[in-house]
Amino acid sequence: MIFPKKFIRAWRYVSIKMTINIKVKLRAKEEKIEKDENGNFIIWTRKLPIEGRANEAVIKILAEYFNIPAANISIISGFKSRQKKIEII
Repeated sequence: MIFPKKFIRAWRYVSIKMTINIKVKLRAKEEKIEKDENGNFIIWTRKLPIEGRANEAVIKILAEYFNIPAANISIISGFKSRQKKIEII
């Protein structure tokens, strides 16, 4: 079906970036996420910080929590620290 030009609209998707601070607790019994009173997130993971496995687990847990693809989550700072700054697109 061909639409007249007046019915054709250009849709633009606006991406919203959100930056959050998290604290990672390793070697936990279960993987979970909680929000503290300051608005920061605390993430418990079973993985060890070997070869970036804990960072991958953190991204996976956040992706499930926010119901978004893991590709939209990136670590800005704290690659080798328990305190991390995460950007979510």
